[in-house]
Amino acid sequence: MFVRRPRPWKGVAVHTNLERSERLSAEAGVDVLLKREDQQKCRSFKVRGAYSRMFLLSPSERERGVVCASAGNHAQGVAYACAHLGVRGTIYLPSNTPRQKRRRIATIGGGWVEQVIVDGTFDRANALAQEAARTANHTYVHPYDDPFTIAGQGTIGVELESQMPRDTAAILVPAGGGGLVAGIATWLRANRPEVTIIGVEPAGAASMRAAFEGGEPVTLARVDPFVDGTAVGRAGALPFRVASRFVDSILVVPEGAVCTEMLELYQSDGVIAEPAGALASTAAHVFLTDPADRHSLLGRPDDAIVCVVSGGNNDLTRYAEVMERSLRHEGLRHYFLVTFPQQPGMLRMFLEDVLGPADDIVHFEYTKKNNRELGPALVGIDLSNRDDINGLRHRMESSPLHVEELPLDSEITRLVI
Repeated sequence: MFVRRPRPWKGVAVHTNLERSERLSAEAGVDVLLKREDQQKCRSFKVRGAYSRMFLLSPSERERGVVCASAGNHAQGVAYACAHLGVRGTIYLPSNTPRQKRRRIATIGGGWVEQVIVDGTFDRANALAQEAARTANHTYVHPYDDPFTIAGQGTIGVELESQMPRDTAAILVPAGGGGLVAGIATWLRANRPEVTIIGVEPAGAASMRAAFEGGEPVTLARVDPFVDGTAVGRAGALPFRVASRFVDSILVVPEGAVCTEMLELYQSDGVIAEPAGALASTAAHVFLTDPADRHSLLGRPDDAIVCVVSGGNNDLTRYAEVMERSLRHEGLRHYFLVTFPQQPGMLRMFLEDVLGPADDIVHFEYTKKNNRELGPALVGIDLSNRDDINGLRHRMESSPLHVEELPLDSEITRLVI
């Protein structure tokens, strides 16, 4: 339970907008509202928790300095607090942290922060940061497993209490380590208990779902780092205890669906969301646009839905991968190993007799081998309709070519993506 006291974040965090998504509202037939934390200072909610935690440092703790680990957004929040509170900070970042986030951290923190890039995942960076804090007697500022950090993230719930329509059925919140969903759930469960609270995770890093299923936090065997803001291999102990009491369910969405939603947010809603920032609205699209599904999950199919857009720190260089993953997920892009007999006219036959009139070759990699009778090619094909794959497969089987369709998780297609 939060204690009403002078707010350390007052005048620091922006009171972000709650905006109606015309696109998602039309899909669902009910109001779908976006809590725009991508408009927050540092373009992420993380500044709320980082500043709240660091504001409460004692004078001696401020003098010694702080250490944190982050996939990027918490680091920006810590950098902001360091610069504004005059505290030295060392920030450990996994090597997959987008370059755009690294530049922002340096800009925000100025001369108050130092970055340490770690070859590995967030969890490895986190372990090294905690060890460095113990060795140098610095204060470790945890991105989610700390009561003051959680309380800072919970200020979003304070805002939503007055912003949400009275007929709000549910709020969807990204759940990585769990600090955001735990903070929001703590406030709203006490002040808007009728609202269903749902955490959302990517399929490749569903650590909170694993904790819910196991009854305690468990360590995932593998973490897909693509949704970097929630790529956490183990949910926080304190956030899990809070979430297990106050969060109604955890939904898991595929990374490809997140990519599709990122593109839709940009093209239709004018929102530049990072992968984690698109998690909640992805779940709304996947699970809540059908009234029967809403009735099953929420019991209130006609009431409003709120989605937290947790951040907008997306590196534009990632959009090629976002597009690739989206097309693969939507069934519009497929890859094949096509073995051509090294005879004149085979490629023309493939183009004229195998490809459909609307099929488009987007990748073709082939090297002719003069000492061989057969030559394999890696071919990527875009379809105008996902159902066109059935005709394409049939024409491939009927041709004299040997064709192997590559699955989504093929190591060969990973080289392309």
